Amino acid sequence: MPNFASFLHKRQTMLQPTRLLVFSLLTLSLFTSWKTAQATTPQQLVQAGQPGRQSPRSGDPPAVLAPQPSSASQNAPSQVKNLLAQIDAAASQKNIKGVMQFYSPNFVNGDGLTRQNMEKALAAFWQRYPQLKYTTQVESWKSQGNGFVAETVTNITGVPSTRSENAAFNATIRSRQQIAGGKITRQDILAERTQLTSGAKPPKVDFKLPQQVKVGQQFNVDAIVQEPLGDEYLLGTALEEPIKPEKLLTATPVDLELLSSGGIFKVGRAPSVPGSQWVSAVIMRGDGMVMITQRIQVVKN
Repeated sequence: MPNFASFLHKRQTMLQPTRLLVFSLLTLSLFTSWKTAQATTPQQLVQAGQPGRQSPRSGDPPAVLAPQPSSASQNAPSQVKNLLAQIDAAASQKNIKGVMQFYSPNFVNGDGLTRQNMEKALAAFWQRYPQLKYTTQVESWKSQGNGFVAETVTNITGVPSTRSENAAFNATIRSRQQIAGGKITRQDILAERTQLTSGAKPPKVDFKLPQQVKVGQQFNVDAIVQEPLGDEYLLGTALEEPIKPEKLLTATPVDLELLSSGGIFKVGRAPSVPGSQWVSAVIMRGDGMVMITQRIQVVKN
């Protein structure tokens, strides 16, 4: 059986209180920062524990589909395809000015993010993740006035600097852009999912969460470890946060707890007003860690 004291110490050395901003081609989203403390249950999430609870739920839809070539992407106007290709190239080369030149000075983001905050976040994110690849596909498009509206799926993959141990990053984001005069004037995030793994053997986790819930509705959060644990210990927790601009600029403390089963099984409740939430899960064992964050949309009845 592994040394439990050593495991707890490793937990603290792996989870430094670092703010991690995730910037995609056409979105900026929070991949929650984590800071270890005493074990408590996150606010708004309670342990499931009800008899007859079934997990996993095989009927749940996947969070976001990875970008695949499609007829919409192939048939999109050259102005749209060229714009996306240039932003992909500039982002992959960490060229901040090259990316920002394609955003209108009057750019509007559905989450309330400003153009200025976006540029600052790019610098912070690329400093931590110096090797990234951006790939975008057009899902659908239509003409609108003197421009276009395009729905896209962007995938970002990369590894952080050598300061992190065997860490890897992946994000998939579906978004809608309004384009006019060769620049993005408005952007709304439709779905997003990010994953960060670290260590020699991070847990393989099946993360199940609905993409959309109604106001006040309960929903299940399942993060199920997909491999035998043997004598290993698991630490983890789940966290629910509203998506607000100020959340992008401040760190979020997270308390880990010893897990008595092969994963996290929680019940959350949507807020009473429409909006978007980040729901995150972190699971850690002695030789690896995984963090997953997904957006969930809260809509009216």
